[in-house]
Amino acid sequence: MPYRAPIADFRFIFDHIVNLPQVAATNLFTDATADMVDAILTEAGKLSETVLAPLQREGDKQGARLENGVVRTSPGFAEGFKAIQDGGWVAISAGVEHGGMGLPMALNSAVNEMMGAACMALHLNPILSQGQIEALEHHASDELKALYLPKLISGEWTGTMNLTEPQAGSDVGALRTKAEPLGDGSYAITGQKIFISWADNDFSGNICHLVLARLPDGAAGTKGISLFMVPKLIPDADGNPGKRNTLKVVSLEHKLGLHGSPTAVMQYDGAQGWLVGEKHGGMKAMFTMMNNARLAVGVQGVAAAEGAYQHALAYALERRQGKTPVSGTGAIVDHADVRRMLATMKAETFAARAIALACAVAIDMARATGDADWQARAALLTPIAKAYGTDTGINVASMGVQVHGGMGFIEETGAAQYLRDVRVTSIYEGTNGIQAMDLVARKMMDGGEAAFRLLEEIESNAESARGRFPNIATAVWSAAETLREATEALVAAEMQDRFAGAVPYLRSVALVLGGHYHLCAAMAEAEEGPRTRLARIYIKRLMPEYASLLAHLREGAAGLYAVTLEDLSA
Repeated sequence: MPYRAPIADFRFIFDHIVNLPQVAATNLFTDATADMVDAILTEAGKLSETVLAPLQREGDKQGARLENGVVRTSPGFAEGFKAIQDGGWVAISAGVEHGGMGLPMALNSAVNEMMGAACMALHLNPILSQGQIEALEHHASDELKALYLPKLISGEWTGTMNLTEPQAGSDVGALRTKAEPLGDGSYAITGQKIFISWADNDFSGNICHLVLARLPDGAAGTKGISLFMVPKLIPDADGNPGKRNTLKVVSLEHKLGLHGSPTAVMQYDGAQGWLVGEKHGGMKAMFTMMNNARLAVGVQGVAAAEGAYQHALAYALERRQGKTPVSGTGAIVDHADVRRMLATMKAETFAARAIALACAVAIDMARATGDADWQARAALLTPIAKAYGTDTGINVASMGVQVHGGMGFIEETGAAQYLRDVRVTSIYEGTNGIQAMDLVARKMMDGGEAAFRLLEEIESNAESARGRFPNIATAVWSAAETLREATEALVAAEMQDRFAGAVPYLRSVALVLGGHYHLCAAMAEAEEGPRTRLARIYIKRLMPEYASLLAHLREGAAGLYAVTLEDLSA
């Protein structure tokens, strides 16, 4: 079915939920006027609907392939990327000093969602470039910035990040890739990296790899890691792609989904690279890129959810099967269980979208104001946006297959592709378990202050809504108060007990936050309408899961380790 960009939803969330106008009111983002936002959303929506969406199925059926050391991309991907490049869509949030638009991350996130929903496999490419641009803007020397940023921002060159090795996945400090000084300010990079998305293509003028490696005097673990720019083609004195660097794609992975996005094993054999940031400061520089990517991946999850929902709704409105219990279309959408699934899909997608955009607004406000509270809010919301966004993408895509019934299991309908494509998003850029551990550990180093401030806002909003919506407002207030008590217990607990309940805790926070945003949406309607009815679905039917999740949190780690290895093997 044709994809329709949810522009009205973005406008509504920007105006009534996350307060994008406050971002535009800062000195940094004065160009983000209402007219500019509207124009960006409209044009990105058109490109997504007309150019990128038609590539979705072909990219799945005819994925990227490696031929004689050259990566050949899916039919139409080169033209699709050229449209992204020509529109300047890589550069939305990049600094104006090197050719970017300098617009808010919130607006960039909305564009990324639309393009990702239209064709996630292709759009993963510019997302990687955007993350690399931010890392270079914050950490690279002026010389590297001048050389690489204009080309990356224009889309002429594309970027990747190289972290993972066969023995070093989540434990990045176990990497073995070496960097040896060459005596001219550059370094020889030697080692193998795996799971490198868009490591090569046949449409970019150059591929710019950010590679983690260890210098000869680098300490063991993460403290001894440095970051290097290692281009596929070494720029000449004029900054044009020159001789081929000593790196290569060894193979492409055979994946569950995202077939149009080449994921490679990369070999570096003394490849020439240049230091980005300080020696042994690679993790700091790479985390800049990874935090950008974590929000972007959360948005990918929302994108898949939106695409899967639209696909399932179109099928449910047409498919006739059995006698429907109410007078209506006569299609399966009139069956109570199908209506339940569709309402759940739409409500969860809205909640995940609102959380992601709230995170992006916090990032924008932190950057524009330097305010510590905004910085803490952005840090707190990032793992939630990533984990809940991707979990929602998986859940909604799976439900989309279920709406299709037997036809959902048949590839020709396209329903299964959303589930296959989105499944990896809960794994990469830090598994969702790692996101949850980050939330209960690093993000609670303030004693939970940032979390408590957020809960205070939720309770205050619920109090103000009691007059119009006593039932759902009370439910949200009670949930926030229960979550406050759980958070107080969490920050007093031993770390292992926190980790044992980290995933349930993160989801409980996301559910309550989603209920809060749905309540805000209901309050924004002058009278009860579609957003109020959807809010009732989420708050009364979906949000209550938080209580059972917090019960899991309260059990701690002891019961998990009481289960022996023999028990697991029995």
